[in-house]
Amino acid sequence: MALNGFDNSDLKLIIFGGKGGVGKTSCAIATAIKLSENFKTLLISTDPAHSLSDSLEQSIGFSVQKVAGHENLDAIEVDAEIALTKFKSDHHRELKKLLETSSNLDNQDIDEMLTLSIPGIDEVMSFKAIIDFIEEGNYEKYVVDTAPTGHALRLISSPKMLDDWIKVAVKLRWKYRYMITSFSGSYQMDEVDSLLLSLKKTVKRIENILKNQTKCEFMPVCIPEAMAIAETERLLTDLGKSEIIPRQIIVNHVMVSDECGFCQKRKAGQSKYLQQIGETFAHLNKVEVPVFAEEIKGVESLNQLKTFLFGVHE
Repeated sequence: MALNGFDNSDLKLIIFGGKGGVGKTSCAIATAIKLSENFKTLLISTDPAHSLSDSLEQSIGFSVQKVAGHENLDAIEVDAEIALTKFKSDHHRELKKLLETSSNLDNQDIDEMLTLSIPGIDEVMSFKAIIDFIEEGNYEKYVVDTAPTGHALRLISSPKMLDDWIKVAVKLRWKYRYMITSFSGSYQMDEVDSLLLSLKKTVKRIENILKNQTKCEFMPVCIPEAMAIAETERLLTDLGKSEIIPRQIIVNHVMVSDECGFCQKRKAGQSKYLQQIGETFAHLNKVEVPVFAEEIKGVESLNQLKTFLFGVHE
């Protein structure tokens, strides 16, 4: 079997997720390379321990870079801290006014508050960066490499986290609005209201993309091991709660050779797990990728991986 459906022009966002060490980054890059053959593609890493640069053997970093040897492929390693700093800088006035009009904090306390991070904000800022790229419309496909499962799930749930924050802020603003209306008889929307409305629209845009199977596809990557299967099963369950339903799965690091004693033993040991994967994920299109003799790194091995993912190998 091979991955399919990625050539659908309506599909914009492909997110790779799974347990640490299963090969998400390599699969994401190989997929981006394949897509770039027909579509202008942006490869995005939201993993704090970025490895795109290592895998591509090219410095990527926190600004969009051309991927050497691939005319239609760019890449970026999103830094959530940088994204948050920029957000605070761009909206410092609105955030400060929000605190001024909804708390008894003095200016020094407010300034200190604005320097603090917020739990879960990393994932919110990472996904906001992705949505910003999509809305700029400079690319036809966006491929996202996430950190291990927990981070991917937080990334998926980031719209809810942001929405919860907005709801609290709106409640505080209603108290301020009531007070102003009571004294002046009317209330005019200000820059704080405009920011909250803009963030609310961002939440809706994220949810509309994530839950639209025509526009977004989540690609779980698994390996034939007990812990990886259990974690992948939990991942799919949690994704289902967010109305995100994967339709394919990559089963990586499969031993196909039996030319040596170690190979035979490894292959035999994997057989029960491959059967379990077949039964547990029977509803998914399964693409098996053989274990590589060496680390998948650089153009040659990534292109080789691409052929296994998309079914054009001999």
